[in-house]
Amino acid sequence: MISDDQIIKGCRKGKHHAFNMLYKKYAAIMLGVCIRYSRTKTEAEDVLQEGFIRVFNNIKSFEGRGSFEGWLRRIMVNTAINHFKASRKHVNHDDIENNSAAMAALSNADDDVYEGEFSQEELLKMINDLPDGYRMVFNLYVIEELSHKEIAAMMEFTESTSKSQLSKARKWLRARISEKQKKYSNYERV
Repeated sequence: MISDDQIIKGCRKGKHHAFNMLYKKYAAIMLGVCIRYSRTKTEAEDVLQEGFIRVFNNIKSFEGRGSFEGWLRRIMVNTAINHFKASRKHVNHDDIENNSAAMAALSNADDDVYEGEFSQEELLKMINDLPDGYRMVFNLYVIEELSHKEIAAMMEFTESTSKSQLSKARKWLRARISEKQKKYSNYERV
């Protein structure tokens, strides 16, 4: 198997087969990253393609400090955030605070939600179902382990907005988990 260093050298020389190897090696992993920040798989695929174009155009700037996969991940996350910010300008989105049914569910949520067993797919679906702003901050803070200061700079809002969005995301997720647990417990009684 060819090493990342060899692939990077080939890409820097403009070798098409090196770009192809890079894409084949990392596309599936990076698609998983893009999916966390996108509403649909199609949107995630668009972000992935745009991200790889940025990778190919900027591969000469990779200095070898840290892992190459980490550098790729950062480009994909930044591309997804840029895509989100651009699309946010054109979408009339329904904020959860304006949705009375969702707010009723949140206000009735038990803060001591049972940490039940959910499949990875169920948890990822719940995270993906978060309203866009909540999902972005949740992923950046929890998955990418960025600080609120870093998130605020990337998303172009204040640290307090980042903290608020994370708090609301957690509350929203607790409510969804509680709903699912009630459904499971009702199902078990039947």
